[in-house]
Amino acid sequence: MTAPEPREAASSLQLCRIMRPDDANIMGNVHGGTILKMIEEAGCIIGTRHCNTLNGDRCMAALARVEKTEFLCPVFIGEVAHVTAEITHTSQHSLEVQVNVMAENILTGTKKLANKAALWYVPCSLKNVDKIMEVPPIKYASAEQAEEGRKRYEIQKTERLETKTRIKEVVSPPSHPEDRTKERHTVGFSQSSLIHLVGPSDCTLHDCVHGGVTMKLMDEVAGIVAARHCNTNIVTASVDAINFHRKIKKGCVVTVTGRLTFVSNKSMEIEVIVDASPLMEEDKGKYQAVSAFFTFISLDKYNRAVPVPPLKIEGEEEQRSFEEGNARYLHNKAKRLAAKESLQ
Repeated sequence: MTAPEPREAASSLQLCRIMRPDDANIMGNVHGGTILKMIEEAGCIIGTRHCNTLNGDRCMAALARVEKTEFLCPVFIGEVAHVTAEITHTSQHSLEVQVNVMAENILTGTKKLANKAALWYVPCSLKNVDKIMEVPPIKYASAEQAEEGRKRYEIQKTERLETKTRIKEVVSPPSHPEDRTKERHTVGFSQSSLIHLVGPSDCTLHDCVHGGVTMKLMDEVAGIVAARHCNTNIVTASVDAINFHRKIKKGCVVTVTGRLTFVSNKSMEIEVIVDASPLMEEDKGKYQAVSAFFTFISLDKYNRAVPVPPLKIEGEEEQRSFEEGNARYLHNKAKRLAAKESLQ
């Protein structure tokens, strides 16, 4: 059997949509989850198109991981979001899609880069959702570009396996996280959850949930946690890598739980875990399907960042989570400073 010929990288896919009132919070800022959903839709389309250029079983690109995503500036009601996606690396069974989001004010014509993201997909056969298909290779502009892509692939593969191991050790959230009698600014006071029954409109052709739908639910829960903690307008600042550990099928009940893990002077880190359980097959039990850390900032009425109330720690587990969050905060801060210096 001969190997498939490498293909030129697929031409960029572009999607655009005007932001409506139902895309935003009460302050007019578009939900980060809405942007994430648009990003995933673009990635899924271009990934699926590319993977079906070979003869054989038809397949659908399934989201496996989203790298750390920075929200560079907020998008507002009435602006047009332009989403551009491009395949930048392929391995035998996965592909990387890089996505940019530009926000356009159609009254003034000004544009701003709102978001950059990198997503990893695997092609699943339409005949058998558990069968991973081969990905057609792409041609790279240079050997250096191919090598950089290979390094990114190895890094995300290692981190995804490490996160999968860690998530098995995470303690399940309490049965009633909505206890509003707790003292303000504690983990328990702001902890929130959302329960959603997965229906046909949430799913792909495989009857599995779209990754963008899941990310939107996660961002909504994280936003509620952040708003309860600081009682101000809040926006998504960044999202650490989102790892999709197991598929979520139609008919599952998903419980999305968010809790504060770390607070700096002007940011809040919120761990969000998605649990799934088949509604009609209870014997299969509940499992943890997706996990991520979201970072939010608090804004005043002029959309300027303002200090966040300190987090009151209760118990050893919360202290451990806080210290781990502080380590992630310092690591990400150092990376941002290093990137900034490299551009000077």
